[in-house]
Amino acid sequence: MANVALYNMEGKEVGTIELSDSVFGVEINENLVHQAVVQQLANNRQGTQKAKTRSEVSGGGRKPWRQKGTGHARQGSTRAPQWTGGGMVFAPVPRDYSFKLNKKEKRAALKSALTSRVNDGKIIVLDELKLEEIKTKKMQEVLDNLKVSKALIVLEDMDKNVILSARNIPNVMTAQTNMLNVYDILKGDTLILTKGSAKKIEEVYA
Repeated sequence: MANVALYNMEGKEVGTIELSDSVFGVEINENLVHQAVVQQLANNRQGTQKAKTRSEVSGGGRKPWRQKGTGHARQGSTRAPQWTGGGMVFAPVPRDYSFKLNKKEKRAALKSALTSRVNDGKIIVLDELKLEEIKTKKMQEVLDNLKVSKALIVLEDMDKNVILSARNIPNVMTAQTNMLNVYDILKGDTLILTKGSAKKIEEVYA
């Protein structure tokens, strides 16, 4: 098991905590991590782009001039793609970009991401993270004590004070253990766990 230092909110080391190798010490599968990130970004795409083809633009019902004898190139409609105001060739239409990964692949990718944070020394475990009021300044002080500027804070349960206090700090995100995902772990640079959330992650994903 990996031994990680345990800190308090003042940034002082108060002990160590053992993290389970079944979650934080697995063999890293870079391919699955990549697939998980691509899946999340693809699933977030709206896919609502739309342009009209020549059959959808208005007008152009009449042939602009007769087939022969005018000196012009033959034309069948003023709404053909080569005309101003005409339709678009191979116009984009609304589509769904999402795709699925099975549960085992998602779980393995998440474990790989967590392990990479341990291996890179970019994981901080706090004995607790409690704020008496919603105050961005207090949350910033905690981050300054930990010498962290870009992080994902993982909470064991819904904590309104912490979530709202961190909301306006640039490059700082919060998530509950049941909403944890690979993209946010990697984007957050430093992973901040509480003692409770670390144990809960082990229980859920072991």
